[in-house]
Amino acid sequence: MERLRTFISIDIDEPTVVNELTKLQGELKSADPAIKLVEPQNIHLTLRFLGEIDVGLVEGVKDVLNKVKFKPFEMELGGVGCFPNMNRPRVIWVGLLKGVEEVRRLHEDIERGLRGLGFRPDPKGFEPHITIARVKRLNRELVNKLMEVKDLVFGKILVKAIKLKKSTLTPRGPIYESLFERRAVSEGVG
Repeated sequence: MERLRTFISIDIDEPTVVNELTKLQGELKSADPAIKLVEPQNIHLTLRFLGEIDVGLVEGVKDVLNKVKFKPFEMELGGVGCFPNMNRPRVIWVGLLKGVEEVRRLHEDIERGLRGLGFRPDPKGFEPHITIARVKRLNRELVNKLMEVKDLVFGKILVKAIKLKKSTLTPRGPIYESLFERRAVSEGVG
């Protein structure tokens, strides 16, 4: 049976916010030309990475997402951090200043539904973040730049949908395709 690499996300597609994020990416790239930037059209917050799933499970995941009810909410992006930490960056991310509780609630609702399909909870837990770059090797200049930009604020987006996405890995980077979108419900509807 065919398998798809999939995840559930909130797309970061507000042009002014994406512009601020790409400005930061440019600064990071000048500090370390070897880092791998996330393409502007691929910037998102992962609510749940599903990994390789059978194509037959896609309908079940769509059903789970259809049962998730949420109203539109605002997320403010700000703060720059790294996994595992600022002194040994492997993944560079932007955090949330606003909307954390709503994102956590979405994650928990999705998790609950996915358990019914046999998905196990992520052993690493869930920490809302938006990956903007990956680091290939340690570079002091990059670490210094990260310390300099750690308190930046990137703006707000209104979250009106969550998406099930397919990720196709290519030598030039991943290609994401939306398989399903669950829109927020308006007051009194849904």
